Amino acid sequence: MTTSYFTERVSSPVNGDAGSLLSPTTPGGAGPKSNALQNRVTSVLSASYADLEIRDALSMLDERGLQNTAETRRNLRLDVQQELIECNGEIVQDFGKVADQLKRIGTAIENLNNSCKEIRMHVDAASRESGPMLDDATNILSEKRHVETKQQVLDAFKAHFVVSDSDLATLTSTAEPVNDDFFRILTRVKKIHQDSEVLLGAESQRLGLEILEQSSRQLNAAFQKLYRWIQREFKSLDLENPQISASIRRALRVLAERPTLFQNCLDFFAEARENILSNNFYAALTGAPVDPDHPVMGKAIELSAHDPLRYISDMLAWAHSATVSEREALEVLFISEGDEIAKSIQAGIESEPWSRTDDADKMQTFNGRQALNQLVDRDLTGVLRQLKQRTEQVIQSHEDATLSYKIANLVLFYCNIFSSLTGEKSSILETLRPLSDTAMRSFKSTMRDHVANLQADAAIGSDDLAPPEFLVEALETLQVLMKSYDTSAITNDRAKRAEGFQPILQDALDPYLAGCENITRRLRTPQKHIFALNCLLATKDTLRKYSFADRSEELESRISEHEKELTDATHAWLLRESGMASLVSNISTPDDLASSYKDPKQLYTIAQQLDAFLPTATDDAREFLTQLEDRALGRRVIEQAAERFCEDFEEVEGLVLKADEMKERAVGEGEEGEVWLREVWVRTSGEIRVLLS
Repeated sequence: MTTSYFTERVSSPVNGDAGSLLSPTTPGGAGPKSNALQNRVTSVLSASYADLEIRDALSMLDERGLQNTAETRRNLRLDVQQELIECNGEIVQDFGKVADQLKRIGTAIENLNNSCKEIRMHVDAASRESGPMLDDATNILSEKRHVETKQQVLDAFKAHFVVSDSDLATLTSTAEPVNDDFFRILTRVKKIHQDSEVLLGAESQRLGLEILEQSSRQLNAAFQKLYRWIQREFKSLDLENPQISASIRRALRVLAERPTLFQNCLDFFAEARENILSNNFYAALTGAPVDPDHPVMGKAIELSAHDPLRYISDMLAWAHSATVSEREALEVLFISEGDEIAKSIQAGIESEPWSRTDDADKMQTFNGRQALNQLVDRDLTGVLRQLKQRTEQVIQSHEDATLSYKIANLVLFYCNIFSSLTGEKSSILETLRPLSDTAMRSFKSTMRDHVANLQADAAIGSDDLAPPEFLVEALETLQVLMKSYDTSAITNDRAKRAEGFQPILQDALDPYLAGCENITRRLRTPQKHIFALNCLLATKDTLRKYSFADRSEELESRISEHEKELTDATHAWLLRESGMASLVSNISTPDDLASSYKDPKQLYTIAQQLDAFLPTATDDAREFLTQLEDRALGRRVIEQAAERFCEDFEEVEGLVLKADEMKERAVGEGEEGEVWLREVWVRTSGEIRVLLS
């Protein structure tokens, strides 16, 4: 529309003016006017219709619905001004109404200001009158809050630091039981005692001292009550019941915070248990019931007093059974609560450093196992005292070395068992080990007396060259001792077992072997060697049954020595009985046989004696060694002696042959009337070996 509007304005001249407007010049001085109009038209035509203001103006013209006529163009400005004047008039009227309203508002505001002034005057007057009362109310509220804070502090203080009368009665009164309430209140009082120390570092030192003193009295009374209650419970405590009261264990753990009271309780308990176990042991010995109302039927140990070893064994077995039972029962009291008791004792020592003693220092490192072992030791003191007396009576009343040694081994066996139960430093071992030593001293004393009594018998041997009776008895006794040692030995180490048994061999065997040697020195050969071999072989056979007592190496050297001597004696006997002794001892070269050529009678006689000896030589040799009890050894001696005899015969035979050869070279072969030794000495070494095999 805008384009069409300007097109109509340019293309349609009105009243013939269009040509003049577009004409560049007009005559008669119209040039400047035409130039101004032309410039304006040019500026209008060169204007951009995209400008917002032009577009808005054209839009307003379009909204009016005006026609592009000359009338409209002439009246456009007037119309616009007329509308502007009308609009301004309406605005003036509206502002007049606004002015009226503002006047009314101003009047209202003025009224309000007046009212505010009056209210302010009344408020000031009221403030002047109520000011003191407000100050008093503020002070009162402040004091109220302060009082409420103090009340809360007091309530909290009473709730934490003050124990009620009922709780105090539960804590200190002996009429009240020791139950969970007691321990709960005791824990609270200990907490109060601990927290009161904080007050000592604050401004309320006097209050802290009073609470500390009061809580200390209450704690002392509570621990005294607990101490007496535990003592009463210990009197009626049944250790045979595996379900020991948990309250006792808890009470002991708590009482450990007072090491002195705790130790006193242990002493009291140990004394009571010592009396009970002593009475039970006496009842087991005699068969008398401990409780007449509840007799326990059982065979009295003293009924086996005729058998000393069984009598002592039964007493030791009873003591071992009592130790195991006592230990199992007391483990519930100490081992399960061992760490807690140690902590409680440590806490008690630290809280009461002025009461610390040497014993307290020892208890400072409380060991549950060690305390248990010590308590078991103290409980069995009475039993061990009776056991020691009766065992010593048995040892002193029987002069039997075997019995004494068995008792020593039996006691030592139980020592090893008790050491694993109660430790190496227990009083039980301190009692039993001296008993073993006493029995061993009795054994050695009896053996020395027995050896002394056998001095006369040891001077004379038997005619059959068998081991003497005292050696046989000693070996029988030694067998019993070795069996006892084997059943009671605690180690499987062969070297240690052998080392432990050597002192027994020195007392129970060596003196008898020495007696046999004395007899041996008084005998002649070969009886001395046969007797020594019989004794040594019997000893060797006895000792080899147990590896820890085996002396085969030591005895074998002595046996070999006597075997060699007996072989020499048998060899000499063969030479003597066969007649060859003179030949072997006197002839060493062929020249020594020269005289036999002149008088061969002696050589002939020896040859006949040899022929007579050879058929029964072996039997005669066996008869010669018939008193040697070891037949295998006898055969070996005969074989060795026969071998040496054969070697001697071969040597003599060789000399005879050499002598004949020398004579043959001297006189010639086949000389009649000459004597040849080979014709006299007709036996050969082969024949000798066959006959002596």
